[in-house]
Amino acid sequence: MAILSIKYKFPKNFWWGAATSGPQTEGRFNKKHANVFDHWFDIEKNAFFNGVGPNVASNFYNSYKEDIKMMADIGLNSIRTSIQWTRLIKDFETAEVDTEAVAFYNQVIDEFLKNKIIPVMNLQHFDLPVELYDKYGGWESKHVLDLFVLFAEKCFALFGDRVKHWITFNEPMVIVEGQYLYKFHYPNIVDGKKAVQVLYNLNLASAKVVAAFKQSKCAKQGGEIGVVLNLTPSYPRSQAEDDIKAAAFVEDFFNKSFLDPVVKGEFTPSLVQTLRKDGVLWESTAEELAIIKNNTVDFLGVNYYQPRRAKSKGAVWDKTKSWMPDKYFDDYELPNRRMNPYRGWEIYPQAMYDIAINIRDNYNNIHWYISENGMGVEGEEKYRNADGLIEDVYRIDFYEEHLRYLYKAIQDGANCFGFHAWTAIDCWSWSNAYKNRYGYIAVDLITQIKTIKKSGYWIKNVAKENGF
Repeated sequence: MAILSIKYKFPKNFWWGAATSGPQTEGRFNKKHANVFDHWFDIEKNAFFNGVGPNVASNFYNSYKEDIKMMADIGLNSIRTSIQWTRLIKDFETAEVDTEAVAFYNQVIDEFLKNKIIPVMNLQHFDLPVELYDKYGGWESKHVLDLFVLFAEKCFALFGDRVKHWITFNEPMVIVEGQYLYKFHYPNIVDGKKAVQVLYNLNLASAKVVAAFKQSKCAKQGGEIGVVLNLTPSYPRSQAEDDIKAAAFVEDFFNKSFLDPVVKGEFTPSLVQTLRKDGVLWESTAEELAIIKNNTVDFLGVNYYQPRRAKSKGAVWDKTKSWMPDKYFDDYELPNRRMNPYRGWEIYPQAMYDIAINIRDNYNNIHWYISENGMGVEGEEKYRNADGLIEDVYRIDFYEEHLRYLYKAIQDGANCFGFHAWTAIDCWSWSNAYKNRYGYIAVDLITQIKTIKKSGYWIKNVAKENGF
């Protein structure tokens, strides 16, 4: 029998892991406060696919020991999840903690370590306490930023002896888009000026948390803090000047608006100029800009699913409407593009290489990793074979294609140290609930029985061989 050699061998100590979050896995068991998604489900269940909300999710609160063992069984050496502000903190103004929550997160962290899995802890994954939105406007308020810092400081003090890798925010641009531009996160409002202020405030919040981390014992003992950004490279429809200009604005607004401040400590001059010209530039102070300047991240997480394609604006922008970034571009659909029909997303693995080279050449070759990449598929039970195994070969193919481009980038000098899939175990996905499944491990929502998919056995071998 021929022995297959490992063609794509990754660097030593490479992270082969997966990402998830507290609100998408834990369920609301023993949670004293509601976040914005909990609240939205409570008031509008039919906004969620099949009326499935976050109350149970994948039951991680009750089954974390078994779940973590399954993650170890499929070879994962690192997992990113999150600590829920709404679970850990009893009083948001004083950051007094809930002792049951402290015990829970301690047990989860210890269980990861027992199973030789590196815990990567994120502090904010779309789970703003609804109380702070109702009272202050959430991320619109700089007071809420300071309360978030208190929460972060509590996390570093409680768990920083064992958690050495921290994340300030997951996909902060999605908060801007979902809550303030395109109506897919509660409170579903359209207000361009507020969106731009929130974009700034989230950058400031991240930098303030980095500053607090630098003062923590964890940092002094070699811990690191980063941020996770969803980077969707923007490709112009053509090389015509108007198309290139449209794609450049998309890059400025949706990618560089976080990437530049978190890595370089400053906002993109062309973006600032446009926002100032349009009368929607954020309110800032010299002191705040200095905090952003002096508190850049130690490492970067990159979520990549699909590219963006832009073309010049087809119609004149209606000045009576609220300011929107769409003023400067139209989305472009590439003819004959490959698609994931379940998610409506283009499949374009080459962007993995483009992202890596952009970071190498334009962002100081910062230490970074792929923090999410995945393929959501609806109705995966149709791929279940006679033995009960979901044969998700499409997912394996998807990962291998993307990893080939990541490998090439590493060979060309990209400073990438890991690959995290979305996700380890099928999880609750906001208003989409369980419509599309992403996991290496399937969950039956009725019984909560979890079973490894074919991709789970694939990643076990990849992690063991450090390549494929």
